Amino acid sequence: MRKILLLAAIIWQGAALAGDAPEGMVENPCPPDYVMPAGLRAVLEDLFIEPRVLQPADFGRLATAPGFAEMEKSNRERAATDWAGLCRFRTDNARIVAGERPRVVLMGDSITENWSMADPGFFTQGIVNRGIGGQTSAQMLVRFRADVVALRPATVHILAGTNDIAGNGGPTSPQDFRNNIQSMVELARANGIRVILGAIPPADQFTWRPGMKPAPVISAQNDWLRQYAGRNGLGFIDYHAALVGPRQELRAELGNDGVHPNRAGYLVMRKLAEEAL
Repeated sequence: MRKILLLAAIIWQGAALAGDAPEGMVENPCPPDYVMPAGLRAVLEDLFIEPRVLQPADFGRLATAPGFAEMEKSNRERAATDWAGLCRFRTDNARIVAGERPRVVLMGDSITENWSMADPGFFTQGIVNRGIGGQTSAQMLVRFRADVVALRPATVHILAGTNDIAGNGGPTSPQDFRNNIQSMVELARANGIRVILGAIPPADQFTWRPGMKPAPVISAQNDWLRQYAGRNGLGFIDYHAALVGPRQELRAELGNDGVHPNRAGYLVMRKLAEEAL
Protein backbone atom coordinates (compact mmCIF):
# COMPACT_ATOMS: atom_id res chain seq x y z
CA MET A 1 0.00 0.00 0.00
CA ARG A 2 2.84 2.39 0.86
CA LYS A 3 4.43 1.80 -2.58
CA ILE A 4 1.09 2.47 -4.28
CA LEU A 5 0.67 5.76 -2.39
CA LEU A 6 4.24 6.78 -3.25
CA LEU A 7 3.66 6.00 -6.93
CA ALA A 8 0.42 8.03 -6.89
CA ALA A 9 2.26 10.99 -5.37
CA ILE A 10 4.97 10.84 -8.03
CA ILE A 11 2.39 10.71 -10.82
CA TRP A 12 0.46 13.65 -9.31
CA GLN A 13 3.60 15.74 -8.92
CA GLY A 14 4.57 14.99 -12.51
CA ALA A 15 1.17 16.12 -13.73
CA ALA A 16 1.51 19.32 -11.72
CA LEU A 17 4.91 20.07 -13.24
CA ALA A 18 3.50 19.39 -16.68
CA GLY A 19 0.86 22.05 -16.12
CA ASP A 20 -2.14 19.71 -15.71
CA ALA A 21 -2.84 20.92 -12.17
CA PRO A 22 -3.92 24.43 -11.07
CA GLU A 23 -1.40 26.84 -9.61
CA GLY A 24 -0.74 26.60 -5.90
CA MET A 25 0.47 29.53 -3.79
CA VAL A 26 0.38 32.78 -5.76
CA GLU A 27 0.29 36.46 -4.82
CA ASN A 28 -3.18 37.02 -6.27
CA PRO A 29 -5.30 33.83 -6.31
CA CYS A 30 -8.58 35.66 -6.90
CA PRO A 31 -10.58 35.98 -10.14
CA PRO A 32 -12.05 39.37 -11.11
CA ASP A 33 -14.73 40.59 -8.71
CA TYR A 34 -18.27 39.47 -9.56
CA VAL A 35 -20.77 42.29 -10.11
CA MET A 36 -24.45 41.35 -9.93
CA PRO A 37 -26.50 42.73 -12.86
CA ALA A 38 -29.01 45.37 -11.84
CA GLY A 39 -31.89 43.37 -13.34
CA LEU A 40 -31.10 40.27 -11.29
CA ARG A 41 -30.72 42.34 -8.14
CA ALA A 42 -34.16 43.85 -8.77
CA VAL A 43 -35.73 40.38 -9.05
CA LEU A 44 -34.05 39.21 -5.83
CA GLU A 45 -35.26 42.30 -3.99
CA ASP A 46 -38.80 41.81 -5.26
CA LEU A 47 -38.93 38.14 -4.26
CA PHE A 48 -37.09 38.11 -0.94
CA ILE A 49 -36.76 41.66 0.38
CA GLU A 50 -40.13 43.26 -0.32
CA PRO A 51 -42.71 41.68 2.05
CA ARG A 52 -44.88 39.27 0.06
CA VAL A 53 -46.19 35.70 -0.05
CA LEU A 54 -44.04 33.63 -2.37
CA GLN A 55 -45.74 31.51 -5.02
CA PRO A 56 -44.29 28.43 -6.81
CA ALA A 57 -44.06 30.45 -10.02
CA ASP A 58 -41.74 32.92 -8.31
CA PHE A 59 -38.91 30.40 -8.21
CA GLY A 60 -39.27 29.82 -11.93
CA ARG A 61 -39.10 33.55 -12.42
CA LEU A 62 -35.85 33.65 -10.48
CA ALA A 63 -34.30 30.79 -12.44
CA THR A 64 -35.02 32.53 -15.75
CA ALA A 65 -34.00 36.02 -14.60
CA PRO A 66 -31.26 37.64 -16.74
CA GLY A 67 -27.90 36.92 -15.18
CA PHE A 68 -29.08 34.17 -12.80
CA ALA A 69 -27.39 31.31 -14.67
CA GLU A 70 -24.15 33.29 -14.86
CA MET A 71 -24.32 34.05 -11.13
CA GLU A 72 -24.84 30.37 -10.30
CA LYS A 73 -21.92 29.40 -12.53
CA SER A 74 -19.69 31.99 -10.86
CA ASN A 75 -20.75 30.78 -7.41
CA ARG A 76 -19.94 27.14 -8.29
CA GLU A 77 -16.53 28.06 -9.69
CA ARG A 78 -15.65 30.20 -6.68
CA ALA A 79 -16.81 27.52 -4.24
CA ALA A 80 -14.54 24.99 -5.96
CA THR A 81 -11.43 27.15 -5.65
CA ASP A 82 -12.18 29.37 -2.64
CA TRP A 83 -14.09 27.34 -0.04
CA ALA A 84 -13.84 29.97 2.70
CA GLY A 85 -14.65 32.95 0.48
CA LEU A 86 -11.34 34.71 1.08
CA CYS A 87 -11.55 36.35 -2.34
CA ARG A 88 -15.02 37.80 -1.88
CA PHE A 89 -13.99 41.00 -0.08
CA ARG A 90 -10.27 41.11 -0.86
CA THR A 91 -10.49 44.23 -3.04
CA ASP A 92 -12.74 46.13 -0.65
CA ASN A 93 -10.68 45.06 2.36
CA ALA A 94 -7.55 46.52 0.77
CA ARG A 95 -9.37 49.82 0.27
CA ILE A 96 -10.53 49.89 3.90
CA VAL A 97 -7.14 48.95 5.33
CA ALA A 98 -5.62 51.89 3.45
CA GLY A 99 -8.25 54.29 4.78
CA GLU A 100 -10.37 54.97 7.83
CA ARG A 101 -10.90 52.29 10.47
CA PRO A 102 -14.53 51.02 10.47
CA ARG A 103 -16.66 51.27 13.57
CA VAL A 104 -18.39 47.88 13.20
CA VAL A 105 -17.98 44.79 10.99
CA LEU A 106 -20.93 42.42 10.59
CA MET A 107 -19.68 38.85 10.03
CA GLY A 108 -22.21 36.30 8.88
CA ASP A 109 -24.01 34.34 6.17
CA SER A 110 -26.84 35.31 3.78
CA ILE A 111 -28.91 36.76 6.64
CA THR A 112 -26.13 39.31 7.08
CA GLU A 113 -25.35 39.62 3.36
CA ASN A 114 -28.97 40.40 2.43
CA TRP A 115 -29.14 43.12 5.09
CA SER A 116 -27.29 45.50 2.74
CA MET A 117 -29.88 44.92 0.03
CA ALA A 118 -32.81 45.46 2.40
CA ASP A 119 -31.45 48.42 4.34
CA PRO A 120 -28.43 50.05 2.66
CA GLY A 121 -28.77 53.09 4.89
CA PHE A 122 -27.72 51.01 7.89
CA PHE A 123 -24.29 50.43 6.33
CA THR A 124 -23.07 53.97 6.63
CA GLN A 125 -21.01 55.79 9.21
CA GLY A 126 -18.47 53.04 9.58
CA ILE A 127 -20.61 49.87 9.51
CA VAL A 128 -19.23 47.23 7.11
CA ASN A 129 -21.02 44.09 5.86
CA ARG A 130 -19.01 40.86 5.61
CA GLY A 131 -21.81 38.34 5.07
CA ILE A 132 -21.55 35.54 2.49
CA GLY A 133 -24.60 33.48 1.59
CA GLY A 134 -24.57 29.79 2.47
CA GLN A 135 -21.58 29.95 4.80
CA THR A 136 -21.07 27.95 7.97
CA SER A 137 -19.20 29.12 11.06
CA ALA A 138 -16.18 27.09 9.94
CA GLN A 139 -15.89 29.14 6.74
CA MET A 140 -16.34 32.37 8.68
CA LEU A 141 -13.57 31.37 11.07
CA VAL A 142 -11.12 30.84 8.18
CA ARG A 143 -11.76 34.32 6.77
CA PHE A 144 -12.15 36.06 10.13
CA ARG A 145 -8.63 37.47 10.19
CA ALA A 146 -8.85 38.87 6.65
CA ASP A 147 -12.44 40.14 6.85
CA VAL A 148 -12.50 41.38 10.46
CA VAL A 149 -9.19 41.57 12.30
CA ALA A 150 -7.27 43.19 9.43
CA LEU A 151 -9.87 45.98 9.21
CA ARG A 152 -9.28 46.94 12.88
CA PRO A 153 -12.92 47.67 13.77
CA ALA A 154 -13.97 48.73 17.25
CA THR A 155 -16.70 46.06 17.27
CA VAL A 156 -17.56 42.84 15.44
CA HIS A 157 -21.13 41.53 15.23
CA ILE A 158 -21.17 37.74 14.63
CA LEU A 159 -24.36 36.14 13.33
CA ALA A 160 -23.85 32.47 12.42
CA GLY A 161 -25.42 29.05 12.79
CA THR A 162 -28.27 28.68 10.29
CA ASN A 163 -26.10 26.86 7.74
CA ASP A 164 -24.30 24.78 10.38
CA ILE A 165 -27.70 23.48 11.51
CA ALA A 166 -28.73 22.90 7.88
CA GLY A 167 -25.54 20.91 7.24
CA ASN A 168 -24.38 23.06 4.34
CA GLY A 169 -20.80 21.96 4.94
CA GLY A 170 -21.71 18.36 5.72
CA PRO A 171 -22.62 16.79 9.07
CA THR A 172 -21.34 18.71 12.08
CA SER A 173 -21.89 18.67 15.83
CA PRO A 174 -23.17 21.36 18.20
CA GLN A 175 -19.73 21.45 19.80
CA ASP A 176 -18.06 22.06 16.42
CA PHE A 177 -20.26 25.14 15.98
CA ARG A 178 -19.51 26.32 19.50
CA ASN A 179 -15.78 25.84 18.99
CA ASN A 180 -15.89 28.00 15.87
CA ILE A 181 -17.78 30.76 17.66
CA GLN A 182 -15.34 30.68 20.58
CA SER A 183 -12.36 30.84 18.23
CA MET A 184 -13.75 33.90 16.45
CA VAL A 185 -14.43 35.56 19.80
CA GLU A 186 -10.93 34.83 21.03
CA LEU A 187 -9.38 36.18 17.82
CA ALA A 188 -11.41 39.37 18.15
CA ARG A 189 -10.64 39.94 21.82
CA ALA A 190 -6.94 39.23 21.35
CA ASN A 191 -6.94 42.13 18.90
CA GLY A 192 -8.91 44.55 21.07
CA ILE A 193 -12.20 44.15 19.19
CA ARG A 194 -15.46 44.22 21.15
CA VAL A 195 -17.77 41.27 20.34
CA ILE A 196 -21.55 41.15 19.94
CA LEU A 197 -23.17 37.77 19.23
CA GLY A 198 -26.50 37.57 17.46
CA ALA A 199 -29.07 34.88 18.17
CA ILE A 200 -29.81 32.59 15.21
CA PRO A 201 -33.09 33.79 13.66
CA PRO A 202 -36.07 31.44 13.86
CA ALA A 203 -36.96 28.86 11.20
CA ASP A 204 -39.22 25.81 11.39
CA GLN A 205 -38.02 24.49 8.03
CA PHE A 206 -35.28 25.02 5.46
CA THR A 207 -36.46 25.16 1.85
CA TRP A 208 -33.18 23.60 0.67
CA ARG A 209 -33.33 20.79 3.29
CA PRO A 210 -36.86 19.32 3.01
CA GLY A 211 -37.95 17.33 6.02
CA MET A 212 -35.48 18.89 8.46
CA LYS A 213 -36.99 20.33 11.67
CA PRO A 214 -34.46 22.94 12.78
CA ALA A 215 -36.45 24.86 15.41
CA PRO A 216 -35.38 22.86 18.51
CA VAL A 217 -31.72 22.91 17.45
CA ILE A 218 -31.86 26.66 16.84
CA SER A 219 -33.31 27.20 20.32
CA ALA A 220 -30.64 25.03 21.94
CA GLN A 221 -27.79 26.83 20.20
CA ASN A 222 -29.28 30.21 21.07
CA ASP A 223 -29.42 29.19 24.73
CA TRP A 224 -25.72 28.40 24.55
CA LEU A 225 -24.89 31.66 22.74
CA ARG A 226 -26.76 33.67 25.36
CA GLN A 227 -25.06 31.91 28.26
CA TYR A 228 -21.61 32.06 26.64
CA ALA A 229 -22.00 35.79 26.01
CA GLY A 230 -23.10 36.35 29.61
CA ARG A 231 -20.19 34.39 31.08
CA ASN A 232 -17.63 36.23 28.97
CA GLY A 233 -18.90 39.80 29.03
CA LEU A 234 -19.95 39.84 25.37
CA GLY A 235 -22.87 41.65 23.82
CA PHE A 236 -25.85 39.52 22.82
CA ILE A 237 -28.80 40.46 20.59
CA ASP A 238 -31.86 38.21 20.72
CA TYR A 239 -33.05 38.41 17.13
CA HIS A 240 -34.86 35.10 17.61
CA ALA A 241 -37.27 36.46 20.23
CA ALA A 242 -38.04 39.49 18.07
CA LEU A 243 -38.78 37.52 14.89
CA VAL A 244 -40.31 34.24 16.09
CA GLY A 245 -43.92 33.13 15.63
CA PRO A 246 -46.11 30.75 17.67
CA ARG A 247 -44.77 27.60 15.93
CA GLN A 248 -41.13 28.69 16.32
CA GLU A 249 -41.21 29.86 12.70
CA LEU A 250 -39.99 33.13 11.22
CA ARG A 251 -43.15 35.23 11.25
CA ALA A 252 -44.59 35.42 7.72
CA GLU A 253 -44.81 39.21 7.73
CA LEU A 254 -41.08 39.41 8.59
CA GLY A 255 -39.68 36.89 6.07
CA ASN A 256 -40.91 35.65 2.70
CA ASP A 257 -39.21 32.24 2.60
CA GLY A 258 -39.30 31.26 6.27
CA VAL A 259 -35.54 31.71 6.78
CA HIS A 260 -34.37 35.10 5.53
CA PRO A 261 -35.85 38.32 6.91
CA ASN A 262 -37.51 40.67 4.45
CA ARG A 263 -37.37 44.46 4.64
CA ALA A 264 -39.78 44.53 7.58
CA GLY A 265 -37.73 41.89 9.39
CA TYR A 266 -34.52 43.83 8.90
CA LEU A 267 -36.13 46.96 10.32
CA VAL A 268 -36.82 45.00 13.51
CA MET A 269 -33.23 43.74 13.52
CA ARG A 270 -31.82 47.22 12.86
CA LYS A 271 -33.55 48.64 15.93
CA LEU A 272 -32.04 45.93 18.13
CA ALA A 273 -28.61 46.26 16.53
CA GLU A 274 -28.50 50.02 16.92
CA GLU A 275 -29.34 49.73 20.60
CA ALA A 276 -26.48 47.25 21.09
CA LEU A 277 -23.96 49.06 18.88
